[in-house]
Amino acid sequence: MSGLIGGAVRRRLEGGYELSALNRRAVEGVRTLRADIADLEAVRPAFEGQDVVVHLAGYRGIEWPDVLQTNVIGTYNVFEASRLAGVKRVIYASSGATVSGWQKEEPFRTLIEGRYEEVPAPWPMLTHETPIRSWSLYGAGKVWGEALAYNFSETTDLSIICLRFAVVNEEDRPRSREEVPVWCSQRDTAQMVERCIEAPDTLKFDIFNVVSASRRGFRDISHAKEVVGYEPEDSADDYPV
Repeated sequence: MSGLIGGAVRRRLEGGYELSALNRRAVEGVRTLRADIADLEAVRPAFEGQDVVVHLAGYRGIEWPDVLQTNVIGTYNVFEASRLAGVKRVIYASSGATVSGWQKEEPFRTLIEGRYEEVPAPWPMLTHETPIRSWSLYGAGKVWGEALAYNFSETTDLSIICLRFAVVNEEDRPRSREEVPVWCSQRDTAQMVERCIEAPDTLKFDIFNVVSASRRGFRDISHAKEVVGYEPEDSADDYPV
C-alpha cells in the first residue's frame, strides 16, 4: 500500500471499505503486517478475515533472483495464503509487459514511437485474448502470475482477476509522445481496482487491460467496459507532449 498504485487505491477506497496492509514497512493510518511475500508463513496472518486481496507487490526490474523471489514465489504465496484463509477474490496486478513484445511490430511500433500521423486509422487492438509476447523477465514473471491465477481459479474457490496495468507514473500525465498510447492515470487505475472488487461473485477469472482513454491507444478496453463497467475518467489526449 506504500507504492504509487497502492496509494491511489487507498485514496479511492478509504472510507468505503475497511482496509489493512501487508507491507515491508509501516503504512501510516492503516493496520499493517510487515513481512516479505516470499515468506509464506510470515504473510499468512495478513490474509485472515479478508474478503478481497489486492496484490500490488512486485519487482519491476529484470534481475532473475528478484523476479523469482518477489514476482514468482511471492505471487504463489499470495494466492496460496488467500486460499488457506478463505479469501473470496484476489485482484492481481499484472502488466501490459505480458504483450509488450507486440510493440516491435507494426503498426504498434510506429504508434509507440510517437509517429501517430503515419498510421491510418483504424488499426488493430491488443485484447485480453492476444497471444502472449513478453520481451523481459519482468513480463515473463507476470505471464506466470496470470497462468497461476487461472490455475487457482479453476482448482479452488478463489476468484482471481488479472489487471494489465499500463504506464502509471508519479507525474500522473504522459511524459512523452511514446507514453500517450499506453498511459493510465492514477484515478483510472484505482477505479478499475474498485470495479473488480465490486464485480459479481460469478466472475471467477478474467484479464483486463487498464489504460486511460486515448485516440492513439491500441490496448483494447472494451472487454473491461462490458464485464465490469470500466469507463476511463481521464484521457491522454488532454495533455500536450
